Amino acid sequence: MGRNCQSRLTTCKWSDGFFYTYGVCFHVVIVYLEWVCMIYLHLGEFMKIGLDTFACDGGKSGVGMYLTQVIKRFLPSQALFELFGWEYDRYTYNDVAPNFEFIPQCSIHGNTANSLWHVYKYPQFAIQRKFDACFFPAAHRHLPYKSPCPTIGVVHDMAAYFGNRKTRVQLGAFLRMILPNSLRRLDRIIAVSEWVKRELIDCAHVKENRIEVVPNGIDHEAFYPRQRNEESVLLIQPFSFRRPYVLCVMRIDHPIKNHVRLIEAFNIFKERTKFPHRLVMAGGDGNNASVVKEAAAASAWRSDIFFTGFFPTKSLPELYAGSDFVVAPSIYEGSGMGVIEAMACGVPVLCARAASFPETAEHAALYFDPYNAEDMADRMVTISNDRNIYNECRRLGIERAKEFSWDKCVERTLQIIYETAGK
Repeated sequence: MGRNCQSRLTTCKWSDGFFYTYGVCFHVVIVYLEWVCMIYLHLGEFMKIGLDTFACDGGKSGVGMYLTQVIKRFLPSQALFELFGWEYDRYTYNDVAPNFEFIPQCSIHGNTANSLWHVYKYPQFAIQRKFDACFFPAAHRHLPYKSPCPTIGVVHDMAAYFGNRKTRVQLGAFLRMILPNSLRRLDRIIAVSEWVKRELIDCAHVKENRIEVVPNGIDHEAFYPRQRNEESVLLIQPFSFRRPYVLCVMRIDHPIKNHVRLIEAFNIFKERTKFPHRLVMAGGDGNNASVVKEAAAASAWRSDIFFTGFFPTKSLPELYAGSDFVVAPSIYEGSGMGVIEAMACGVPVLCARAASFPETAEHAALYFDPYNAEDMADRMVTISNDRNIYNECRRLGIERAKEFSWDKCVERTLQIIYETAGK
């Protein structure tokens, strides 16, 4: 009898162990399958994301560069992305993301026509395409009033609401009327800086808990310190730049980019120092560009002022690296990533003490009052004459630039898209 009891006890222990082990394994399998199903549902064929390329300037602006850098890091295996926009955008973004389908929309060009398309045509378009969510990388320019699917928008600035209402020529009356409401209707908003976040709260009255700050990045494979040569002429086809030169990289847009005061400061700098520097302004024409060019033509140093027009992004690192220093005079800037690009190239930066610049550049730049040409000229003289300050700005700038990464930006952006689409 004792043996039988012992035998039954041994059998019970073995059975308990077997079923315990089996139960644990079964639980692990179930958890794994749930995880696989979640990934499949959220990242597989059931997740379809629309991506609006309207208002991204065909890649020829800061917003356009943002979209280019972002979509090249969106992997088709993560979700099904569909791009839609002007027909000519197809050729810009297909080179970057050839595996993404592009659907041309809105055959009539112009801001008003595009605004009307977003308000009246987009909802039906999104239903037809069966989007699980839609991503608007230029949400500060064009947005639908309503959307049948969750929406995520990126706001790079609120410049359209900067200054007196009469000066807001870049925003039509129709869009000015509906944009704040459209912004408030977005499910999630990505602001490129804390400055822009505050502007969204103050100007558009967006609730703070719906805004997340995700700073833009820079391409460290393109923007990095280069060996400086002492050649008197820098050749970047089709241009020939006589050195030394002071560089300003931003769209020629008056008065918000403040080029006229930069020209005034350059005049003062040349008069004080008699240095051979030229002023190179790289950027396409924006609002009132003729005012800036008239100011340059009226300068006593007009032969030393050069406009490049739109400058190819791939050649920008070389242009930065060839300059003595970079000046960013803008009165309003949402993120000021040109400042970080210059720093990454090992070039000292002078920038306005305004908008997002102090947040972006922190302690790695020399600051000036953007409304005071004398103050701007003082910084130009300082950086040209004091080699210790020059080298310290260069060192601090290189360190500051390391904190910005497109990979980090896109990783968080994708998380926000998936979280929103999964609601």
